[in-house]
Formats: sequence, C-alpha cells, structure tokens
Amino acid sequence: MTKMHYTIEDKIALITLDDGKMNVMNREFFQELNDCLDRALADKASVLIFTGRPGIFSAGLDLKLLPTLSTIEEQIKFQKTFASVMLRVYMFPVPTIAAYAGHSIAGGAILSYACDRFMVGEGPYKIQINEVANKMLIPSWISLICRSSIPPQHWREALLHSRAYSPREAFERGIVDDLIKEEGKVMDAAKELARDLCKLDGKAYAFTKKFMRQEEADKTFNLLEKELLTWQKNT
Repeated sequence: MTKMHYTIEDKIALITLDDGKMNVMNREFFQELNDCLDRALADKASVLIFTGRPGIFSAGLDLKLLPTLSTIEEQIKFQKTFASVMLRVYMFPVPTIAAYAGHSIAGGAILSYACDRFMVGEGPYKIQINEVANKMLIPSWISLICRSSIPPQHWREALLHSRAYSPREAFERGIVDDLIKEEGKVMDAAKELARDLCKLDGKAYAFTKKFMRQEEADKTFNLLEKELLTWQKNT
C-alpha cells in the first residue's frame, strides 16, 4: 500500500494515513481504504482507529484529480466512490476512533466525523469543512455525517460558513470529543479508549449502529446523483 498502513494488535486495528505528503483522497486512496476495512473485518477487529503522521491527517480530495473529470458521468462516478467509502466508515460495524495531531480539511474532517469518537492533539492545526468557501456543494450524505458529530448550534458556521477551527476551538464547541494536550500522547489515549470499547458486545454494537444510521445513510446516498445534476444545471 502506498497511501496508508494497516496493523492489528490485541483486536485493535490501526489504519495510518501516510502518503508522505498531504494524504489527499483519490481513487487509489479509496481503494486502499476499502482494502483496509476488509482486512479489519477479516481479522475480526473489535475496534478500529484512524490516524495520520504527525502534522497531517488529510487535506481532503485530490484537487489535481478533480479538473480531469471532464464529464458529468465521470464526476458522478467519483463522487459516488467518495460517498460510498465515507458512508462505509460511518456504518462500520465496530467502534471507530479518529485520533491524531494534525490538519484535517474537507474530506479529512468528514472521515473524522464519520468515526464514533474523535480525539485530537492540541497544536497549531486546522479542522475545516471548506467546500462552500471553495465553491463546492455539500451534498446530503456529507451533511449527515458532519451533523452526527457537530452540535446543531454550530451547523451554520461549520458547514455553511466554512469556519476553520483549531483543535481547542473544536473541542470547546463539542465537535471534538477529546483534546489531548500532549500531541505525542494521542495514540496512548486512543488505545486506552479502544481497550474499554473492546469490552462492549460486538453484535449488539453493530446492530444498534445499523438501526440508528442505515435508513438515513441509504437515503442520502440515493439522493447524490440528483443533487449533483441539480448543482451542475445551476452553475
């Protein structure tokens, strides 16, 4: 794998995003992430942790790739890939944790919000859903994932106004669950939490998450093509 690394120990799977650059999301990224999710299931992992290398989790979609998608059909196909992988994380049948000290922009923030627990190290980093500021649509599936993590009173500033947060600002707003003051201690905190989550009944967790989220996840995914076509007609 060239975009990420997968390991498992004591039933805790770890996916580390590290392409040596900004961990941008493209077709290869989504294929590798799907492969890692398959491995976690095959290994019967009890908890899954996502992290990045120091300083960066992900800068989101590959902006060099997007202009090469010259037809609406290509754009829809790629956006459906993006949605299906992020929603797969959102629906993943074991507890998921995003844990890192670094920047998390657009798709990186979406992946973080798709997890069941979000912890970050304090530092000079930015967490932002910047689509509207970059003249891009936030479709219903992204809104669903983000609103599952962002408290309602901050939906407007976070999504419509593209507000960028420091880790502390995000924590103070309840967007981030845990703020780790020492950057190097983030993974220690994540593994401690993971060990507690391993004690939960796996089957009950999986079905409860499914019943909480599946209907809305399916609905928003099925709206995607119509939303993209409507957006194209009005731009």
